Amino acid sequence: MTAPVLPAVTPAPPVPPVPSAAARSRALLGLALGYFMVLLDTTVLSVAEPDLAASLGSSTAGLQWAVTGYSVAFGALLLSAGAAADRYGAHRAFRFGIAVFGAGSLLSAFAPDLRTLVLLRAVLGVAAAACVPASMALITRLHPEPGERARAVAVWAAVSGCAMAFGPMIGGVLVDLAGWRAVFLVNVPLAVLVLGLVAGRAVHCPRGERRVDWPAQLAACATLALFTDALIALGDAGWPRAAWSGAGAAAACAVFVRRERRSPAPVLPVEVLRARGTGAVLLAGGAVNFAMLGVLFLLPLLLRREVGLSPTLAGVAFLPMTLPPGFNPLLTGRIVAKVGPWRPVLGGLALLSAGCAVFAVAVLLGTPYWLLAVGLLLAGFGVSFALPALVTAVVTTAPGGGAGAAGGLLNAVRQVGATLGVAVTGAFAGGAGPEAAAMLLPAAVCAGAALVVLRSRREV
Repeated sequence: MTAPVLPAVTPAPPVPPVPSAAARSRALLGLALGYFMVLLDTTVLSVAEPDLAASLGSSTAGLQWAVTGYSVAFGALLLSAGAAADRYGAHRAFRFGIAVFGAGSLLSAFAPDLRTLVLLRAVLGVAAAACVPASMALITRLHPEPGERARAVAVWAAVSGCAMAFGPMIGGVLVDLAGWRAVFLVNVPLAVLVLGLVAGRAVHCPRGERRVDWPAQLAACATLALFTDALIALGDAGWPRAAWSGAGAAAACAVFVRRERRSPAPVLPVEVLRARGTGAVLLAGGAVNFAMLGVLFLLPLLLRREVGLSPTLAGVAFLPMTLPPGFNPLLTGRIVAKVGPWRPVLGGLALLSAGCAVFAVAVLLGTPYWLLAVGLLLAGFGVSFALPALVTAVVTTAPGGGAGAAGGLLNAVRQVGATLGVAVTGAFAGGAGPEAAAMLLPAAVCAGAALVVLRSRREV
């Protein structure tokens, strides 16, 4: 008599080991420092602009591209970076982004001319886009318990928030010590440190099945880059180039729209865009970065030219604007928890608009620093009230299951706003009257965004 054949038992998939508290803390520090490095690169170059122009013989238009080359690639690729991190594994995307960021920074420090520097800045933007959504996915994976995750995100935001607070000052010190190239060299040891902190099996996310429509993504990048070039060319009185770039931007946009309509994996999350109130939130996010980066582009040129400050002192001069984002988000979080996000958003936009209006008056009066400091303080508190509340607002307005896509879209729109802010305000550089008008433009944009948000809330 034969023994009964027992059915084969399929072994259960191995359960990944839970990382120790020390491993998770080390990884969180690495993720926060990685985001710190990415954000530092958006502000640290501001006070290096005059030294960069003198070294490479750059015009204002060239300086604009040195700044926006980064934000164009960063903002456009953020649209698909989250999907790419899900598909290939967030840990791979993050480590790849940090490694490329470190290598690109090293090459940027030795750029022989402006065109090479702009190209390398675009590479840094690609690397930055790979890092940001991947870091959030890894934090979620490492800290599955909601309370612990909230604390981890707070640490991540606090460490990375210091990049805005100290970016201009760090940049000024580095420029005084070793010139503008040192601004990029500082990223190299930071990248090595981050890669060491996130090494090992504790920092791991499985591959997913999300698709990425790379042709549509490339069309989005081309649209933003060509439109930005058209704006910069207009400011530089390059009408033929502006016309060609504008026509190219329109053609690339048409390709993007056509591809999006047929794509099974659209770059833009349509369900998020159609949600009530989301459009107003995105407009507000773009307006905040339009004002902030426009100011950070133009004011250092004024401080060096009109006031005669050294790079270090020019960086220190920005502390009234850059310090509030280092501590005020804690207060903003409490206000949002108590009254919701909309009042802080409106208050932040109003303060930012008032600060830019003060800048315009200061420029007309000969750029007295005490008046600039008032404007910087208003703008700093405006940014630190608006941005944390906007994150909550976009998650609140997003449809079920769309919070991640909504957050990624907000970050992308913010970078687009930064790109346009530099392109538009830089077009007015050279002369007190035009520069005062340049400061009034961000004030008008923020005031208009506040009106749209207010109207949107009344319609709900």
